[in-house]
Amino acid sequence: MTECPTHGMVLAAGLGRRMRPITDNLPKPLVPLAGKTLLDRALDQLQAVNVSAATVNLHYLGDMIEDHLAARSKPRITFSWETDLLLETGGGVAAALMTLGNNPFYVVNADIAWEDGSHLALNRLAEFWRDDTMDALLLLHPIAQATGYDGAGDYRYDDQGVLTRRRDDATAPYVFCGVQLLHPRLFADAPAGPFSLTRLYDEAEVSGRLFGIVHDGAWHHIGTPAGLAEAEEIFGTIPTTGDDSNGG
Repeated sequence: MTECPTHGMVLAAGLGRRMRPITDNLPKPLVPLAGKTLLDRALDQLQAVNVSAATVNLHYLGDMIEDHLAARSKPRITFSWETDLLLETGGGVAAALMTLGNNPFYVVNADIAWEDGSHLALNRLAEFWRDDTMDALLLLHPIAQATGYDGAGDYRYDDQGVLTRRRDDATAPYVFCGVQLLHPRLFADAPAGPFSLTRLYDEAEVSGRLFGIVHDGAWHHIGTPAGLAEAEEIFGTIPTTGDDSNGG
C-alpha cells in the first residue's frame, strides 16, 4: 500500500457477558488492563500508525464510553450507536461505513491486547496490502502461542497469505486476532441488520480475496475474568505507550 490507512474502527458494542461480574456495571472496553483500558489500548495502537479518525460503535453502557473518550483528542472519535439493535461485527462495521472513507481501513476488536513484534502490526498489515488482489487482510496468531484462548483455531494460510477457514476440520493452526484491514468493497453486497464479519470473509475466500499475515509479537484474548488475570501477568510487564485520556 502506497498510503497508510487514515481511518479505523474499534468494535466496542458487545455485552461482555462472559466477563461478568466485572461488566455488570462497566462496559467491557473500559475494563483496565495493566492500568489502561482495553479501548484506549486499541486506540493507542491506531494512533501509533497515524490513523487520524476512528469510529467506535456503542451499545451496552455506551454513555460511559462516550464520557470516557470525551477528553481524547487523537485520533478524532466518531461514535456509531447501535441503540435499538446490536448489529454484531459485520453489521456494526456496515452501519459505520460512511464514517470510514473510501479506502482500506483498520478494524480492531476491543476484547484483545497485543504487543508488537519486529514492526508495528498495523503497519505490517498496510505494507502487505495489495489493493488489486485483496478485500480483507487478517492478522493471525499461532494457537500454540496464544494466551487467553482455548479454541481450535480459525484459519490455515498458504505461502502467498491466502486464507482457508477451518470449517469441518478438527483444528487449524492460526486464530484470527481481531485485527484487520478491510476495503469498503467487501461490504458491497452485505445484508441489512445484524451479521458476522465471518460471512464476508467466507465470500472473500471463495473469490480468492481473503488474505492474512502472522503476528510476530504477543497476543491475548480477554474474554473472561480469568483471561483478564492471565493478561495482567503478561501485559503488566510490557511498557504502555501514550496517555489514557488522549493517547499522548
